[in-house]
Amino acid sequence: MAQASAVLQNTAGSKRKKNRNSIERKQERTAYLFIGLPLLYYLIFRIAPTFFSVFLSFMDWPLIGQNKEFVGFDNFVKAVTDPTLQKVFGNTLKYVIISVPIQVVVSLVLGLMLNKIVKGRSLFRLVVFVPYVTSAVAVSWVWKFMFMENGGAVNKFLKLFGIGQQPFLGDIHQAIYVVISNIIWGSIGFNTIIMMAGLMQIPRTYYEAAEIDGANGWQRFWYITIPQLNPTLVYVTVMATIRTLQVFTQVYNIAGAEGGPLKSTASIVTEIYHAGFRQYEMGYASAMTVLLFIVILIITLVQMKLMNKATD
Repeated sequence: MAQASAVLQNTAGSKRKKNRNSIERKQERTAYLFIGLPLLYYLIFRIAPTFFSVFLSFMDWPLIGQNKEFVGFDNFVKAVTDPTLQKVFGNTLKYVIISVPIQVVVSLVLGLMLNKIVKGRSLFRLVVFVPYVTSAVAVSWVWKFMFMENGGAVNKFLKLFGIGQQPFLGDIHQAIYVVISNIIWGSIGFNTIIMMAGLMQIPRTYYEAAEIDGANGWQRFWYITIPQLNPTLVYVTVMATIRTLQVFTQVYNIAGAEGGPLKSTASIVTEIYHAGFRQYEMGYASAMTVLLFIVILIITLVQMKLMNKATD
């Protein structure tokens, strides 16, 4: 009798184990399905175009026509020695050097201010974040109308203070700063929210201990906030740099496809667009894309290095 009972128990246990394994296999297949679909999308629309761009960069590949041939590194040599691309790269570097530090400083200040607010904090967060979620195309066109030489809102405002009418987008020196102001305005919201998240992660006990030791506000900010916020500052700086290196929408809609007067506002991405879809030189455009990819990759590796740095 005892032996029969043991056999029944073993059979029941075997069935439960089999059912459990069956459920686990179904769950595993479901998990692979959910992972596989986005992975397939990523392979088709991200990885494959990247490799195809690298392939095109070694080709003389006109968008219209059948005369396609392998040219080796000729496209890269042309890109490096092209005076126009050198000017465009200088413009892009100017975008980064001017706009990124301002983005970081302003977002840090706003983050500190919003972190101190108790009443209406959600409302102020929303107000700060709205520019980031607003259509970049729409905002760029508003910016263009604001800075028009004739009838622009900014010139009307300057007139109140006795300042003469400014050409802005029609001037080779002023146009780039109009675009920079739009880039900064559109990026502040995202950067501020990230800064606030970083500030909230700093333990309050650090500030309490510093107050007990007699540290003033500036000392607490410099010796506690900045070191503890280091990973967030690095992240915001690197992401802002990458976005600015890829700037296209603001330049295209504010200053035009040609990049303003004498390409004074043209960026690397607008020049890639111009080479690929205006001059139909897809090989040359792809070479510029690969060069931009290398620059962004280097920045990303630097980011990973800095992010792994221990914070005291």
